[in-house]
This record gives sequence, C-alpha cells and structure tokens, in this order.
Amino acid sequence: MAKGPSRFRQCGLRGQEALVNTGEPWPSLDEAVPRVLRMQAKLHLWAVRDPGRRFDDLYNLVCDPAFLVVAWDRVRRNKGARTAGVDGVSPRSIVADGDVAGFLAETRAQLKSRVFSPLPVRERLIPKGSPGKFRSLGIPSAMDRLVQASAKLVLEPIFEADFKPVSYGFRPRRRAQDAIAEIHHFGTQGYHWVLEADIEACFDEISHPELVRRVRARIGDKRVLALIKSFLKAGVMAEGGQFRDSVTGSPQGGILSPLLANIALSALDEHFCAAYDAHGAAWRRAAHRRRGGATCRIVRYADDFVIMVHGSKGHAEALREEVAGVLAPLGLRLSAAKTRVCHLDEGLDFLGFRIQRRLKRGTARKHIYTYPSKKALASIIGKVRALTRGSRHRTLADLLRQANAVLRGWCNYFRYGVSKATFHYVDMFTWRRITLWLRKRHKGINWKTLYRRFLTAKWDTPSEGNVEMFRPQTVEVTRYRWRGYHIPAPWASTAANLAV
Repeated sequence: MAKGPSRFRQCGLRGQEALVNTGEPWPSLDEAVPRVLRMQAKLHLWAVRDPGRRFDDLYNLVCDPAFLVVAWDRVRRNKGARTAGVDGVSPRSIVADGDVAGFLAETRAQLKSRVFSPLPVRERLIPKGSPGKFRSLGIPSAMDRLVQASAKLVLEPIFEADFKPVSYGFRPRRRAQDAIAEIHHFGTQGYHWVLEADIEACFDEISHPELVRRVRARIGDKRVLALIKSFLKAGVMAEGGQFRDSVTGSPQGGILSPLLANIALSALDEHFCAAYDAHGAAWRRAAHRRRGGATCRIVRYADDFVIMVHGSKGHAEALREEVAGVLAPLGLRLSAAKTRVCHLDEGLDFLGFRIQRRLKRGTARKHIYTYPSKKALASIIGKVRALTRGSRHRTLADLLRQANAVLRGWCNYFRYGVSKATFHYVDMFTWRRITLWLRKRHKGINWKTLYRRFLTAKWDTPSEGNVEMFRPQTVEVTRYRWRGYHIPAPWASTAANLAV
C-alpha cells in the first residue's frame, strides 16, 4: 500500500469550513434520494422514447450534490468500504459528519474545476477457484469510488434502456437465478444443443477505443467521456509496488467496471437477438428449422454466457467462429480450453448450478433439472473444512457465527433447485466437522458429555449461549419461476408517471 498523505488530507478541507468556501448546501440523504430517483427516471424515459438520442450536459449531474450524497451512501455501505486503495483511506474511516462534508466538498470542487484525476487502482490477487490460479482485483481510491458511483447513477438509467432482456449480470432487479430459469425455459422449447462459452480475461482485455465508441453512441457530453477515459487509463499499482499502464480492460473491483463491461458485451446480445428476430413470427422460425436451419438464443450473465441452439450439433459448433467474430472488435477472444459444445442430456455447469435433462424417476419422460454443481459443493465443503481446522476460534460461538454466515448465504443461493439431498449432505458434513472440533478442543471428552454440554435436544444441534448451528437441511427448496422478458427497470414506474 502506498504511504504518505492522501488527497483528502492534502486538500485540508474540513467540515463547515469546506461548505463556506464552496458555498454549496448539501442535502440530507432523505432529501437527495427522491431527487436522484426522479432525475434517473427522466433519463430512462428519454432514452426509451428516443433510442438514437445522445445525452449532453450530464457532467453537471455527476457533480450534483444530491448525486454525490447518494453515491457516497452506496460507497460507504459496500462491503469493500473497509479496504483502502493507494491513497491509504478506506471509506469506512471517514466517519465524522464534518469529515464527510469536507470530503464531498473537496470531490465536487475538483470535478467542477476539471482538475480531478483518478489514482491508479491498488491490485490484489484473489484465488480464482482452481489451485494456483488468481483473479486480479483493482481497488480504487476513496475519491475515485465516489466519482465512479456518481457517474454510474447518471449513466445506468440511460444504458438500461438499450440492454437486451437476455442479459442478467450486474443489472438492477436481475439475478443469477433469472438466467438459470431462462436456460430451463429454452430447454423445454427444443433448444437442446448448447455452446458453453468462456471469454479469456474479459475485464483485462476489453478494447478501450471500442468501448468508448459504444459509450459515445449514447453520451455526447465530452466531459463525461473524458472522465470515463481517465478511469480506464488510470493504471494499476501491483502488490509489489510496481506501476503499470492500463492499455486495455476495465479492472474488476471498480464500481463503474461492471456497467462498462455490460456496455461492451451487449454487442453479443444485439447480434444474436437481431439474428433471432430476423426470422419473424414463430411459424417462420419453425419453417426455417424444417428447411435444415437452426435458431439460437443467448443467455448472458456478465462475461459468462451460453448460446442454446434449436438445431444440430453442427449448428452449435459453427457458432464458435460467429462468436469469435463478434468479440474480435472488442479485443476479446474465447478460451479454447473452456469453450465447448454439449447436449442438455450431458449437462452443463453455469453460475454454480448443474443443468441437465434426464429421465424422471419412475417414468419414461425427460425433464430438465437444476441442482448445485460438484464444484459448488466442493467450494462450500472446503470453506467449512477451513473454518473448523485447528484452533483459530476462541469459542464455539465464534465458530458458529462464521459458519452460519457461510452456510446461510450458500443455501439461499441454491435453494432454487433440486437441492434437498445436497443440503442434507452439507448439514451432516458440517455437524461432523463441528463435533470433531469440539472433541479436539476438549481432550478426553466422551460423546455423552459432549451431547449434554454442547448439543441441543432439537436434532442434536451444536450451540453455545444463544448461538446455534444453522441447519441446511431445514432450508425449503423451491423452483424459481422464469420472469420472462418484462422485468421492469427500477425507474419504470416513476417514468410512467412522468409520461402521463
């Protein structure tokens, strides 16, 4: 981490003194939120009504006090707010009202005077899942996070009007289960061949000129475009302290990066949705398939996507070159090792789920099932094993609190599927690991004493004080219903009222 004073400390603005110097009144969060939502609804409405409109004078919205107040609230509530960038300042460390007001005033002053310049992101390497592989995560400075969050508040409603409904990653009111449900839906409609694709280092290799070109199609304000370019070119400070230029890509970890990645990858959505729509009505698509053709549908979650084919394996294989042609202008390429064609009867792993068509027990009919993949199961087992290894916890209650958080989050994600047997296995495995941890902690304790001291009468659940082990086997599983192509944007209802 870089040493020395941060930009916040260098500026020297503090509390009310900053407000007197700038002369800008700062709204409270309760006042700012309605103003921001109303402005976002207007931007979304204008973008929906005129698909060719280019928006000017957006920079003043990025600098607007209401947008900065709402942006700061989102930055402060983010889980990553405890981590500092190269400036050495974590958002959670700016606590006092005077310090927050001074920080916001300083940020707005730099933006208004056009002297704001992003700092390099601090690089952290986190395990990717496979042994020995790591993912690069870029941590922006506190002020950069604030400006990115404000820019996202302005840009997201505009581009949401253009994004296709087949995209689900990092978009408001959409989630991974929607993508899984859509694959399930297409599978029941005859789309049985699947191109399971993987983009090689997507966030690291997106072409800056092509990304800016796609942003420029909607944004005419040169100041906003310059701000986006400055974030893309800010550079990276590696863990060893070496600086390197960012010639391509948008580092993962930045608040604006997922939106920019969606803007770039929407080229895939547009290409395959246009090819599908070109056939016209359903009977025309059926006639096309009878003549030996095929139709395909794309389902994308950020940089993970599958293309489902109503046709033959040859049609699915041919899509490799087609996808590569769409990705090439973006500076992206498919991973040869991880891109494959499979049939739904073989099954595929997507977003942690295993999706497979197979015979229903006791019948001759095939149904599509979704359940936790082996990799997802190995992940939760590994986390439980790591939590219950050695003497890293002082008390059983400490161990249970950490294990419960991990188990509850994992089960809430996978409860939309055929997961009951998996939940039972995870429950039994966790119970065994915790009871073994207790026996190692209390040498010589027999099972009778262990049951009496640490296990409740209800299902022999490990507990201490008022903390009990979360039991995965009690989680109710249900099917997640496909919501179709009409998932409303969060500003749609407000925009409808404005249009009246």
